[in-house]
Amino acid sequence: PGTGKTLLARAVAGEADVPFFSISASEFVELYVGMGAMRVRELFANARKEAPAIVFIDEIDAVAKGRDMRLRSVGNDEREQTLNQLLTELDGFDSNKDNVVICIAATNRPDVLDQALLRPGRFDRRVTVERPDRVGREQILKVHLARRGLPLSNDVSVSTLAGGTTGFTGADLANLVNEAALLAGRRAKLEVGREEFDAAIMRAVAGIEKKRSILVGVEKEVVAKHEVGHALVGTAIARLLPLTAGEVDKLSIIPRSGGALGFTYIPPKTEDRALMFDSEIRGQLAMLMGGRAAEHLACSAVSTGAVDDIRRATDLAYKAVSEYGLNRSIGPINVGVLAAGGMDGEGGMGVLMKDGGSMARLVEREVKGLLEGALAVAMETITANRSIHEGLSHALTTSERMEGAPLAQWLDHVRVPDAAREFVLYGRLPDRLSLEPEVQEALDATTAASVASVSIDSALDTASSGSRGPARGGAQRQQQEQGESSG
Repeated sequence: PGTGKTLLARAVAGEADVPFFSISASEFVELYVGMGAMRVRELFANARKEAPAIVFIDEIDAVAKGRDMRLRSVGNDEREQTLNQLLTELDGFDSNKDNVVICIAATNRPDVLDQALLRPGRFDRRVTVERPDRVGREQILKVHLARRGLPLSNDVSVSTLAGGTTGFTGADLANLVNEAALLAGRRAKLEVGREEFDAAIMRAVAGIEKKRSILVGVEKEVVAKHEVGHALVGTAIARLLPLTAGEVDKLSIIPRSGGALGFTYIPPKTEDRALMFDSEIRGQLAMLMGGRAAEHLACSAVSTGAVDDIRRATDLAYKAVSEYGLNRSIGPINVGVLAAGGMDGEGGMGVLMKDGGSMARLVEREVKGLLEGALAVAMETITANRSIHEGLSHALTTSERMEGAPLAQWLDHVRVPDAAREFVLYGRLPDRLSLEPEVQEALDATTAASVASVSIDSALDTASSGSRGPARGGAQRQQQEQGESSG
């Protein structure tokens, strides 16, 4: 969404210099059966009167979903009749050269479209409109700046802005220019400066910063130590991977509208990337675990503040093990395809894996080992820089925001431990005996908690499997409760 599909269709109409008929597919959806099909007939009849002409249907997935049971709405014959009429009108093998009507459609869900709509002679040419690269972002920014006529200060470089907005779509860039102009107007400035654009980028990335912090006392100190833990580990990773990992640019413990109580901003080192290397994945895992590691070492108790970090780290570790083929024990195997019995789902291996295979337990063990290794490396990095962690946490608690030279002075002296180097560069899990005693104690505490949890779960499983009747009834009741709650 927001990449410019509709704008591209308008540009085609302008360049072709022929009559252009634009309609949204939702306008075909009617309450009464037959109305949608009638509108399709009227649209193409009017287009043929003005032929040669172009018909553009926006968000075509509203009426062109696949007709299998997975995507079909039960009892909705109106949508299916509309699709059938659309298929009839789009018979591309009609060779009437004097009555040419070219149909263009746009959708964000090409995977749900009916296969009959995509056969040769209908929508057989597909153009994927992707996110713009740096050159494209620079040109888009120039268009929006020229349209609004914004006066820019001397410290604003469009090329630099394009390099700092990796992953932004055209709609995101238009909103960025608008947000920067609004911020400059609120501050009664005659020119839009780099400060306004940086604030607009932060709004797009992390949400709107609240006017005041709701954190006080112990919570404020915990969040500050958490974010500084991310910063220390991120800086160590940047020293190990200077070509791909970015340096920490901003620290903040002021809550934002997205729900984050604080954030550590690391701008991309290189502008546009197509690949991610195994060393980057391990470095990213260690950086994500930096907050939880800091809580283990510097706080009296761990909090729920690392819930998003753990979710992202688990997702990345699972993909590295089961999809990317970067685990030595699993090997170059896509576990999802193997479990399904092949890409078409017709193999017999899927049933064996679901019922009696040990692949799921092996994947779980490898993902857990990878995450525990990342946590141990993060703890070792924070322990090696304990004085910096304490001093920077205190400074961040006082100022609530740090960036630029003051932050760089703290992070310039970060030391990279050997365990981090071995884990990130070579994929060797840290040996507990070689870690600092404080780290070993913290890891032993977490391991003891997980072992206790596994023992409780095993006892519950044994108790439930001892009497199959109640266990099956309980599963049925649980499914019924889930169905009611989801309904």
